[in-house]
Amino acid sequence: MLNVQNISIHFGGRYLFDNVSISVGEDDRIGLIGRNGTGKSTMLKLICGLESPESGKVSMPNGYKIGYLPQEIKTDSIKPIYEEAESALEDLKKLEADINRYSKELEERTDYESDEYMKIIENLTDASEVYHHMGGQSIEAEIEKVLIGLGFDRSDFTRGMNEFSGGWQMRVYLAKILLTRNDCILLDEPTNHLDIESIRWLEVFLKTYPGAIMIVSHDRRFLDNITNRTIEFSLGKIYDMPYPYSRFVVERSSHKELQMAAYNNQQKQIAQQERFIDRFKAKASFASRAQSKVKQLEKMDIIEVEEEDLSKMRFTFAEPPRSSRLIFETKDLCKRYDEKLILNNIEFSLERGEKVCFVGKNGEGKSTLSKVLAGVLDYTGTVEFGTNLHLGYFSQHQAESLDPAATVFETIDNAAQGDMRKKVRSMLGAFLFSGASVDKKVGVLSGGEKSRLSICKMLFQPINVLILDEPTNHFDMLSKDVLKNALMDFTGAMIIVSHDRDFLQGLTTKTIEFKKGAIKEYMGDINEFLEQQQIDSLDLLETSRRNK
Repeated sequence: MLNVQNISIHFGGRYLFDNVSISVGEDDRIGLIGRNGTGKSTMLKLICGLESPESGKVSMPNGYKIGYLPQEIKTDSIKPIYEEAESALEDLKKLEADINRYSKELEERTDYESDEYMKIIENLTDASEVYHHMGGQSIEAEIEKVLIGLGFDRSDFTRGMNEFSGGWQMRVYLAKILLTRNDCILLDEPTNHLDIESIRWLEVFLKTYPGAIMIVSHDRRFLDNITNRTIEFSLGKIYDMPYPYSRFVVERSSHKELQMAAYNNQQKQIAQQERFIDRFKAKASFASRAQSKVKQLEKMDIIEVEEEDLSKMRFTFAEPPRSSRLIFETKDLCKRYDEKLILNNIEFSLERGEKVCFVGKNGEGKSTLSKVLAGVLDYTGTVEFGTNLHLGYFSQHQAESLDPAATVFETIDNAAQGDMRKKVRSMLGAFLFSGASVDKKVGVLSGGEKSRLSICKMLFQPINVLILDEPTNHFDMLSKDVLKNALMDFTGAMIIVSHDRDFLQGLTTKTIEFKKGAIKEYMGDINEFLEQQQIDSLDLLETSRRNK
């Protein structure tokens, strides 16, 4: 069992953890939740030994193996992705080499009755048993299954790691962790670089994983589908309950209500006691009773109400300028990257007030079409733009376009014009930048803070068309809720690219699937699309059975 014992650590002049303890059993599926900056990622690094606590310790049995996937990786590997995934299986490869060596020795020896010969047989038997127990006989099929499940095609297996983007390289590292038989795996925002299909595959895989799992995630549905325990981090403390996320939220709310009721009742009792003491302590006939009340108060266990971090973004989109009925219409739109055709003769239109979701595997063209419509990417074919369009565009890598040397205040102040400059500080406050934090350099902000700042900057323009490409990456759950509510109330047209099923639910009225250079339109939100996909899959299954 893995034990985190009485961990304390300061960060930025406050307790990130204050005497925190966690025990992890072999079958635990733990979701770590909480606001950005509450220490979830730090806890994973402490468990891995990448950071050290000021007090307390992390203990585990000898030989206990941990696999860790950070939010971001840096690699200079140029290996083909299959070989990179296979490199995680060094123990199996060593066993395989030992088995081959022992077998060759037995073939070459003739001293069948000797102790040395019997020892080689014993070593071969032991190595073979461990090899089969670790699944060595099926490892090639397992590597292929995991890589394909995470979105790679077989044709990708021989391509070098350096040919893939950072998000796809993260998938290879996730594959390495899933292939290795760790006692516990630690996954920090594993869905950030996955599309919906890969997320659904990962959920199925993790449900039967033979070890403990700790996941930092802001994806409600992902947590609900995998975890059996939730730990919330808040203001230096943790709240640990044996429930998946949604049940945890209900139970925590109920616990807080009961705690508050008990606290209020106790405060009434204390007030009554204190009034009696103040009234009668000076009267001789009641002095002993007043003194008894004083002693009762001194012995009373005072109920403490948990501190809560109730800060959250507060914003709404301004009433958009009126645009033409037609926003975009494409005809025979194509886009290539070198020789690779990404979009092939795309016919797509968006009208005033429509809210549309782009879905599909990574690399199928969702972001590419978003960039074309946002005017930041060239293309062939035709795009007809409406009139009086005021576009707000948020890209996956929007935060990278911010000046790291500028302060938070300077970033927004430079974007504001005219009377809007009077609203800079209040708007920053709505996005949780206040006090000294407005003087922070952009370069030291977290991923979530940079995303919030990018959206805040975008709002200083009149907008009647929004194109948002993965806007919730690095957002905590509360911030995602606030953004979703603002988008629900937005009366302009919107295109959103996202893999977060809970965030998308009820947000859009049309879903566009990207696949093999083409698009297919489905009416309804993400849930209706996923239901339709399951029906389509069953239809395909029945067709294949009939053809056998």
